[in-house]
Formats: sequence, C-alpha cells, structure tokens
Amino acid sequence: MTITIRAAEPGDYEAIRDTMAQTRAHTQTLQVPYPSLEMWKKRLADKAPTDHVLVAEIDGKVIGNAGLHAVGPSPRRRHAAHLGMSVHDDWQRRGAGAALMAALIDLADNWLQYTRLELTVYTDNDGAIALYKKFGFEIEGTLKQYAMRNGVLTDVYTMARMKK
Repeated sequence: MTITIRAAEPGDYEAIRDTMAQTRAHTQTLQVPYPSLEMWKKRLADKAPTDHVLVAEIDGKVIGNAGLHAVGPSPRRRHAAHLGMSVHDDWQRRGAGAALMAALIDLADNWLQYTRLELTVYTDNDGAIALYKKFGFEIEGTLKQYAMRNGVLTDVYTMARMKK
C-alpha cells in the first residue's frame, strides 16, 4: 500500500467532503456534521494563496487531507502557520496522517520559511496528540471549554513546533 501526497485540486471536493462527513472528523476537528458538497467545492476553489492544502491518496482514492495556513496578515506573525488535518475513518492509523504531516513540515521548513507551526487538538484525542509529538510538537497550554462537541464545551491543547 503506497500513500501518495499531492496538492489538493478543486475536483477533490467530493472526496474531502466525504472525509469531513465521517464521525471522527466532525468530533475531533472544528468541522460540523453534514458538510455540504457546495461548501467544500467553494472552499477549494476560493482558497487564499497562503493556504496549502494537500491530500493523501491510495490507489487514486483520496483518503485524507491537511492544510497549512498563514496565521494572519501581520508582518510580525509571518513566521507562523496553523495546520489542520483529517483522515477518513476507514483509513486511520495506517500511515496517511504521518505522510500528510511529513509533507506539511517539509513545505513549512524548506519552502515557505515558517519557523513555527501551531495547532489545536482536543485533550482526549490521544492518537492525534501522539502523532503530533512524534513530529516535534509540544503542548503549550490548555484552552478550557474551547469548542462545542456533542453538546458539551470541550477543552483543547494548543501545540506548536519550532523549526530546529
């Protein structure tokens, strides 16, 4: 099984929507259930030039996606980017997340001049936390009652990785 990482194309919107409609995607990210095809089509077609969206494929099937996004327009934060990722429920813990993370870090470190990568992760998402730590991310703090999930305000960790 070979995982291929490539830039997301506008035509990938159906596969990305399918991933984001999975239970783990909307319970472990800030996405909401029942994402529309039109929303994902528009999001991919209208992405900012500072957004870098990648997909993971196996045998031509998109099974995960990840994005690297400039933190904001302030020149004092040009060194930082925020990232997010999701892998289809049927393909988790098979290497796609690690392949996506390696590709994002390569972009950040070697091409985009980012020296700080930031993310948030629910405090009970042990698999994601372990993956992020494997790639050098450290927990910097806890944000209490950060996001609504299944009717409960839920805590997240802020994590970051500095380029070495």
